[in-house]
Amino acid sequence: MGHKTAVFRKEHFNAAHRLHVEDWSAEKNAELFGKCNLPHYHGHNYELVVKVVGYPDPVSGYLIDMKVLSELVQREVLEHFDHKNLNLDVPFFKNINPTAENIAVVIFNLLRPHIPGEIDLQIRLYETERNFVEYPANI
Repeated sequence: MGHKTAVFRKEHFNAAHRLHVEDWSAEKNAELFGKCNLPHYHGHNYELVVKVVGYPDPVSGYLIDMKVLSELVQREVLEHFDHKNLNLDVPFFKNINPTAENIAVVIFNLLRPHIPGEIDLQIRLYETERNFVEYPANI
């Protein structure tokens, strides 16, 4: 069966967002989210790392064609998120607060249907150089 291998694709996108819960008071939102709750939004230079794990094909040697993975991320993620206001321009966040955690889950859900089921998928999203999330966390 070969050796289980991890393959990574790194991408970058810029997006604005505001962390805000409509049912909360302005004071509670400001207390929890701080600068991330500014009414006119704020932006990040996100770094996205897509990790796929599985057994490479014994003939081609590929777990996944990196060109195919790159095109998939471009089409399913970057075209929707890059240079957008996540709250206003991206329908996936109409009813979801665009935290880094939720963005990672949305990206996972956009990519998962296009990755063969025998290949595991994990999303690592850097909101800043020091702050990042992984979804799912158990891979």
